[in-house]
Amino acid sequence: MQASALTKVVITDTNVLINFMHIGQVALLGELPAYKVGLPTEVLHELTDIRQRACIDAAIEADKIHLVVVEAIDAVALFGDLRDLMGRGEAACLALAATSGCYLASDEKKRFRSKAIELIGEERILRTEDLLLEAIRCDRITVAQADEYKAILVRNRYAMPFASFAERL
Repeated sequence: MQASALTKVVITDTNVLINFMHIGQVALLGELPAYKVGLPTEVLHELTDIRQRACIDAAIEADKIHLVVVEAIDAVALFGDLRDLMGRGEAACLALAATSGCYLASDEKKRFRSKAIELIGEERILRTEDLLLEAIRCDRITVAQADEYKAILVRNRYAMPFASFAERL
């Protein structure tokens, strides 16, 4: 998946997609000028809920999210190694980010995050809140809207370590 010199490719994991589904803003991922969002087929297959899958299929059809495949030899090799440590979706995301220089969108913690930092560095890992901050910065949403989304995510067991997005700008 190619991007312009000013656009960063971001490979997204399931948890970030689900957070954007919770807030009804999956299409927002495709409206961030700084990023082009890639979705490994392994992550797509993790979506077993019919409504979630329909939502992501619609975003793919609308060209908001782009399917990517782990097919380069180095990515396939790393994917195989990572499968011993994590699930297929996480392994695909990390293998693609590590071998292609892409960013990684994931809210995973513990072993996955440690391995991601080891392979690509913390600066190339984006969390849900980083993507929402980017949406604020490029005037796609307001701070008030982002704070409403934050409250929805808290009710769905995703907490952010700040009271308001205004603190992060």
